[in-house]
Amino acid sequence: MEITAPEAEELALSFLVEDLEIPPDEQDYFAVLNSRPIGEDWYVVEIGVEGFPDKWVIQVYDTHECDPCYTFVSPMPPTEANTDLDELPQSLAEVLLTHRSEQKV
Repeated sequence: MEITAPEAEELALSFLVEDLEIPPDEQDYFAVLNSRPIGEDWYVVEIGVEGFPDKWVIQVYDTHECDPCYTFVSPMPPTEANTDLDELPQSLAEVLLTHRSEQKV
């Protein structure tokens, strides 16, 4: 494999915060929750906001590219999308609210 787990995690984290347009001073809220190799060609990396049950699942290939069609997973039903977001900076709360609201039940 031409990519290591730490490389895949760093690539996924950078890709996600850039894609979500998270300001640099708020990027520390995000953390890698898990990563695992899938065969010899790619990793699956799970990233979340610390203290929240939500996560983004991103595929990182051995070409050092991230699949732009990542998945968002949350146990929060769309009807409760704004639960527990008061303590986050507004931009992060809006990202979680948007993704939670768009989830298919």
